[in-house]
Amino acid sequence: MNIEEIESGGYRIGIPVPFPMKYVYCYLFPQNNDYVLIDVGFNYQAAREAWEEVFTYLKISPLQIKTIYLTHFHPDHSGLCGWMQQQTGAHVFMHEIDMQMMERVWGDDSVQTTRMKEMILDSGVPVPLSEAIIEHMEKITKHVLPLPKMTPIGRQVEFSGKIWDVIHTPGHSAGHICFYQKEDQILISGDHVLDKITPNISVWPGSSQEPLHEYIDSLLKIKQFPTKIVYSAHGKLIDDLNDRVDELILHHEERLLKMEQLANTKTAYEIAEVLFAHKDLSPHQWRFAIAETLAHLYFLVQENRVVKIGTKPVVYQKVI
Repeated sequence: MNIEEIESGGYRIGIPVPFPMKYVYCYLFPQNNDYVLIDVGFNYQAAREAWEEVFTYLKISPLQIKTIYLTHFHPDHSGLCGWMQQQTGAHVFMHEIDMQMMERVWGDDSVQTTRMKEMILDSGVPVPLSEAIIEHMEKITKHVLPLPKMTPIGRQVEFSGKIWDVIHTPGHSAGHICFYQKEDQILISGDHVLDKITPNISVWPGSSQEPLHEYIDSLLKIKQFPTKIVYSAHGKLIDDLNDRVDELILHHEERLLKMEQLANTKTAYEIAEVLFAHKDLSPHQWRFAIAETLAHLYFLVQENRVVKIGTKPVVYQKVI
């Protein structure tokens, strides 16, 4: 069982996910005689069984979880929320932007897969690969249903008997949030700042078209909060937030420079082929590779370092 006692009487709980990072770390904190849960995991059998083991180990009744906060809508964080709400009766809160995105992507009237296919075909993705990407996207839906009943989160919340600021940190998702405890200088970062790996910053239909600008701005914003420890959603804890933020910004500056050099009347797919040539990508990984490449290319276009040529598929050319 992957569970660690942390400050403020809380627990850091590793819930398995069927992705390379292996676990998403969710956080359970006491509040009065009950509990607050931050993020829930991906809806599949291993995760549901893990939560049942956690409840048994901690001698907690699911009904003691009265509140669930979601850092963002991505399925490894929110997918199990409908199931968890059924088990607990908890109220679920997240940023309004990601509430809308969750409904847009997985709601009854969703056309997200159609719009996604248009986007990747416009990016030069070959038809067979585009069909494999969409097929995988459609399979994800069953791992987020049922959708929970949600309420927009406020600017502050309370758990462990302390007030936590809710910080909007768009980039990894447009409605991503972190939680900050001023007196203890603790940051619960979700996927905003991770150890070792860099959070995926991507363009998606129906969401922000300048996520990398937003992400860098959000990184600079978070540096303004004196922080002793960062409780992240993947990987190890982070004890030097400012250094990690600087590393993440440098990573994107280097990636932008490389893409700028590759933009020689090339499609996003052709550029991604070079960037990820060292990896054997699955359709799921290709979806993120294309969306991440687009995020960087859009940044370069917005900064007038690259021009977008509106052919079919779209190509990009470095400004000389």
